[in-house]
Amino acid sequence: MKQESLKHGFDLSTLIAETPAPYWQPEVSQTLARQDWCLTDVSSHLDLDAWGSFLATLPRDPYVNRRWKRMAWLSVADDGAVEVMGDCPMAQGGRFNDAESMADKLRYYPSLEEEFLERADVHDFVRHWARLWGIGPREPILMQITGVRGKGTQDPLQGQGIHADGCRFLSILVLNRDNVAGGTSRAYADKAGSRVLMEHTLAPGEILHLRDDRLFHSADALHQVAPEAPFERFIVIINSRFVDPFQNKMLKRYFPDAVLDPH
Repeated sequence: MKQESLKHGFDLSTLIAETPAPYWQPEVSQTLARQDWCLTDVSSHLDLDAWGSFLATLPRDPYVNRRWKRMAWLSVADDGAVEVMGDCPMAQGGRFNDAESMADKLRYYPSLEEEFLERADVHDFVRHWARLWGIGPREPILMQITGVRGKGTQDPLQGQGIHADGCRFLSILVLNRDNVAGGTSRAYADKAGSRVLMEHTLAPGEILHLRDDRLFHSADALHQVAPEAPFERFIVIINSRFVDPFQNKMLKRYFPDAVLDPH
């Protein structure tokens, strides 16, 4: 095989070595179809250190104590280009959020920084994420960088408990874990948490995909390890195809041409 390929001016083994690995292995889609959740690792496709450099300029969350956050509404065009849609508030109805500080409120956050949104690996991540779920043009995609830092013990969900985010497709990617224990993610068959389907403490670069309209999820408290230094844990949350009427009402108001979930 190698000898034949050299006759035509290239080494097949070199071509294979240079062929990029698929963003999502085939078993990711298969696992999601079978059980509605999947764990995988995308650290080889993005520069975690570069993404982490944007954490220093995250502003405090004005609605939740000891949390930092930015977000952006994105869409993927017919040609695969990732586009910024513009500003629209987060809006989670009480059916999807048990925290008094967040439920049934319009929440306005600063946008993800332009320098971050222009990164090639950010575009690749959003584009391939949309393909994984079958998200089409003009469907709003919400991408957030959020997390906590500080001392002692902290609830990363700020009172949400076992919950759903009010969408069909949700993924959680861990960016960093510094001087911290805990934060184990769990998926459940029901909101009462009577049947645990998955539990795993995500490492940086690992991502949890969830069918948010079929499952519920939670995360354990975070604990500072070394007392002489603060801890921090930051994540990327990306979701789309919203089923929360409150959020869809806002999306229709701010993006009249957006394609929203028909149900």
